[in-house]
Amino acid sequence: MSPGSAEPMIAPSILSADFARLAEAADAVSGADWLHVDVMDAHFVPNLTIGLPVVKSLHRATDLPLDCHLMIDDPDRWAPGYAEAGAANVTFHVEAAADAVATARAIRAAGALAGLSVKPGTPLEPYLEVLREFDTLLVMTVEPGFGGQEFMAEVLPKVRLARKEVRAGHLRLFIEVDGGIGGDTIEAAAEAGADVFVAGSAVFGADDPGRAVEGLRRQARGSMSV
Repeated sequence: MSPGSAEPMIAPSILSADFARLAEAADAVSGADWLHVDVMDAHFVPNLTIGLPVVKSLHRATDLPLDCHLMIDDPDRWAPGYAEAGAANVTFHVEAAADAVATARAIRAAGALAGLSVKPGTPLEPYLEVLREFDTLLVMTVEPGFGGQEFMAEVLPKVRLARKEVRAGHLRLFIEVDGGIGGDTIEAAAEAGADVFVAGSAVFGADDPGRAVEGLRRQARGSMSV
């Protein structure tokens, strides 16, 4: 698992799954690339979801790589623990971090890829140099905190800028988008330069989540900008 593939990656978000049946939900999307896990602490965002114990249990219950998105205060303290628990990719918010580079290095030292996320209102330009320390850039296409929100196309210039930097050889990372991704929005995100797509209700709200994953992958593949 490394950046640079021209193949789109689909990361279903268990935020939209039945929390009483998470192992079954993971099994239903076994053909996905990552399983996206939204960790919220009711401080950085106004919602409370799951934490480290559930991530540990999920890691035992599925072979899918866990893509942990930490929407929490003090990620410098907590993020490495998710890598130690078996997460494949651990992403935290630049807006919450005291030392993003040190935290990225700690995540990598614990065995996971390190990701940096930016909220819709956060510009990307100040962090282009910092991103050299990361494996993933997560561009939020909704305000973080709740699923089911409407996709914000106005943030796509950040995706285009990141893709431009990757093409130029200045960065080597996955470009991930999260929020409102579905059949009507994934092509725009792919065309802008994203290669990892988090989809919640578009997958787990479908009659056949596995088929929904394949459909989204086909759509993204046809529009990807590499």
